[in-house]
Amino acid sequence: MKHMRIDKFIVPLHEVGMNDLEWVGGKNASLGEMIQHLTPLGIQVPGGFVITVHAYKYFLIANQLEPSVKQFISEIEFDNIDSLRKGGKKIRQLIRNTRFPKELGEEIIQEYLSLSERYHLPDTDVAVRSSATAEDLPDASFAGQQETYLNVRGPGALIDAVRNCFASLFTDRAISYRENFGYDHFQIGLSVCVQKMVRSDLACSGVAFSLDTESGFKDVIVINGSYGLGEMIVQGSVSPDEFIVFKPMLGKSCTPIVEKKLGNKDQMMVYGDDPDERVRTIPTDRQMQERFCIDDKTVLQLSAWVVEIENYYSRIKNYWCPMDIEWAIDGKTQQLFIVQARPETIHSQKKDRKVTEYHINEPDKNQKLVLKGIAVGDKIASGKVNIMYSLDSRVAESQPFQTGDILVTDMTDPDWEPIMKKAAAIITNKGGRTCHAAIVAREMGVPAIVGCGNATELLTVGDIVTVSCAEGDVGQVYRGAINYTQLEIDLDDLPEIRTPIMFNVGSPAMAFQFSHLPNAGVGLAREEFIINNYIQVHPLALIGHHKLNDHHLSAEIKKIIRGFENEEDYFIKKLAYGIARIAAAFFPNKVIVRFSDFKSNEYYNLLGGKYFEPHEENPMIGWRGASRYYSSSYRDAFGLECRAIKMVREEMGFTNVVMMIPFCRTVEELKQVQATMASFGLERGVNGLEIYLMAELPSNILMAEEFAAHIDGFSIGSNDLTQLTLGLDRDSSLVAHLYDERNPAVKKMICMLIRAARAANVKVGICGQGPSDYPDFAQFLVEQEIDSISVTPDSLVKTIRAIHQVEQQLFQK
Repeated sequence: MKHMRIDKFIVPLHEVGMNDLEWVGGKNASLGEMIQHLTPLGIQVPGGFVITVHAYKYFLIANQLEPSVKQFISEIEFDNIDSLRKGGKKIRQLIRNTRFPKELGEEIIQEYLSLSERYHLPDTDVAVRSSATAEDLPDASFAGQQETYLNVRGPGALIDAVRNCFASLFTDRAISYRENFGYDHFQIGLSVCVQKMVRSDLACSGVAFSLDTESGFKDVIVINGSYGLGEMIVQGSVSPDEFIVFKPMLGKSCTPIVEKKLGNKDQMMVYGDDPDERVRTIPTDRQMQERFCIDDKTVLQLSAWVVEIENYYSRIKNYWCPMDIEWAIDGKTQQLFIVQARPETIHSQKKDRKVTEYHINEPDKNQKLVLKGIAVGDKIASGKVNIMYSLDSRVAESQPFQTGDILVTDMTDPDWEPIMKKAAAIITNKGGRTCHAAIVAREMGVPAIVGCGNATELLTVGDIVTVSCAEGDVGQVYRGAINYTQLEIDLDDLPEIRTPIMFNVGSPAMAFQFSHLPNAGVGLAREEFIINNYIQVHPLALIGHHKLNDHHLSAEIKKIIRGFENEEDYFIKKLAYGIARIAAAFFPNKVIVRFSDFKSNEYYNLLGGKYFEPHEENPMIGWRGASRYYSSSYRDAFGLECRAIKMVREEMGFTNVVMMIPFCRTVEELKQVQATMASFGLERGVNGLEIYLMAELPSNILMAEEFAAHIDGFSIGSNDLTQLTLGLDRDSSLVAHLYDERNPAVKKMICMLIRAARAANVKVGICGQGPSDYPDFAQFLVEQEIDSISVTPDSLVKTIRAIHQVEQQLFQK
């Protein structure tokens, strides 16, 4: 059937599919495939028609364009960006100035009029999308190299848009890409889709990936959205809203949205007012900026569609096929549509089990911090700053871009790709995780930091800087060439061990990245990191700032909580999202979350903390941990933590979350904490809730049998246990030489606890720093038959090797 149609100029979109790639291109084949097979499942895709590759080739042949195009390409010096730009421009102008063959033009116009009739309009508005025959293939990412024209209306405008699509097969970046990867310029054809516009200019649109775009973690959907037409997100002109949804929980009686970040969304693209201005950009009002562009119901509906699309393509391709999807909501009907879907071409192609880790070695790095933004990738690179405001910039002329420079700019578009491939790293003022700069950086394996705000102002041409994307989802730019190490690990080379290894995870942003490493779950997830880095306000200041006579504090808090219902809603959801992200990364393995354990001096440093924290001579052994939770001075703040955990376990469905109580001095205190937890809806045993106790005080060891009657497990906090066993302040440099978790007294304490826990039939693990720092300490724990060892991910390899060595000796005996 396909061969019967090979000579047709035009075919209805619903009649093409993935078997027709060579004559309708990847984009059109995918749209037709979805209309045929996924619309019956309720997934909506706008209809239209396809102008085939045969039509494109007929256009070239009828106008005898191929010899001239070949000549212009032969004259291009591909290492010379100016030569590439001039050559590409000549080819595009040649095509744009060429008349359409009469019979082809008439057929396109007739099909357009028929489409308009179908929608009962004299001239319907359409999207005109290029679709190249080599795009969306697993080994090449041609997507985005050709043009799309939105809000095209009328026969004349349509013919111009189709001709411009033909010309866009020879954009500078497309010519350069094909040359680099050895694709014949004339073996690749171009098809065009003419598709009914979705009126997202009256609502919102965006992109969705069926995996985490940074780590490749396959169990989540990442959705970006903003108001108006979707070009603003791709261009990086706005910072979009971001939603992350956990796939395995979809369709169950829970709401598995594990992250919601409010974007800037200060402008939107809408229809233009006259035929010469198809689209235009307008500012959004403050109310729009301070709310999410789609509600949770739409997030979940879109997520369910994304999973259906991924599952369908994975079935027909016989391998896991994560998808890159564009979506839009029609402002007139409020209906959701999928307007494009293509295979993701970066993480899905990674076959090896090698992991490269990057670590900054300089302890004073923060003194050199210049600016921050959204991290893309996980690498580190140093180089010379080269600021380019445009490809025609006078700065670019005076400071030619050299291979290994750091590209600093406002934002990029596809024409920048020849420059970007030379860059050691990329920094932009604007953009989000799915903007052009981020997508290209991932494809090229180059670290990028986008959405910095004012990078072009803070950095200076010629300065040496280090760009780090290895510290979570926040990218950091440091002054100078910072010292860092790069370690490659082959996971298949690691020996098998019997002792379960868990992770200490501080940053939710790093959780997806660590999830693919060998592990038995998370032995310690600290709430302090989430509160300090994500919430940034003292919880009592959040809920009590109205009673303080500090207008500046209230104004700051009002700014921070935008996008949330109120201060309590902000704290509960931000903490819940942070915990849920870690729980999702390691699901269904246990994730042991420790309630907040700030010291009073650390709480004091949070926004508003000065109003609520006492001055203590030694906060390390003062009002911290359990003693806060039931105190009338802190109980309300602890209640927010409990409500966040309840949300994670019951609303989101992460029953793998286990709670841990830190710095609990007496059994009576443990009972008071549990009673307080129960008053906020967290009761041991209900819905499978387990409660662990940090074993970090001598009293926890000496009274282990009594504590064990009220808990499900112990987790040794070797840092505090060493401090309090040896009677020294671990923050004091004067006694630092005495501080060692391997001290015989500390080891004796640990041995006592393991024996007592085993007798009481409760689990005992360790989450302190000791095993991460000292492999011989890990070996000692294995000899004592500890139930699990939790280490920082960067210590995984050396810990596994140390444990393997001692296990071989033990089991040989």
